[in-house]
Amino acid sequence: MNRAGFWSIAIVLFWAGFVSSISFMEAWLKFQAPGVTLPVGLSIGKMIFNALNRVEWFLLIGYSVLFFGFIKNKSRVINTVSLVLLGTLIVQTFFLLPRLSERADIIINGGEVGKSFLHIYFGSLEIVKVAGLLYLGYLFYRRR
Repeated sequence: MNRAGFWSIAIVLFWAGFVSSISFMEAWLKFQAPGVTLPVGLSIGKMIFNALNRVEWFLLIGYSVLFFGFIKNKSRVINTVSLVLLGTLIVQTFFLLPRLSERADIIINGGEVGKSFLHIYFGSLEIVKVAGLLYLGYLFYRRR
């Protein structure tokens, strides 16, 4: 396996683990801690998910440099999964996170918000993203 292949696997698997630990564990577990109120939990969540989003863009850029610069013979499947990851991150960054942040701010400031499916959409995209990252790791490993 060449270095680009190794680092591609490392990046996508690290990214999958990072998203999994935050989205599938920290996001709901913080509300179980004694003394954590809904406004405090939402404040923590906003900070963590904004940081996660920045790290994800950094990882995507690193992956893209390797992908476009050093990986030869890209398959249609790898191209498609890579584009799905990009699209997912774009939707989360520019559509879902700002709206979720607005809703959190309203609650933090003592207001009330109506029902929304935004969290379900966001969580569904997290599942798609992690599955795509794990699949990319598998595809790169298989190519070695």
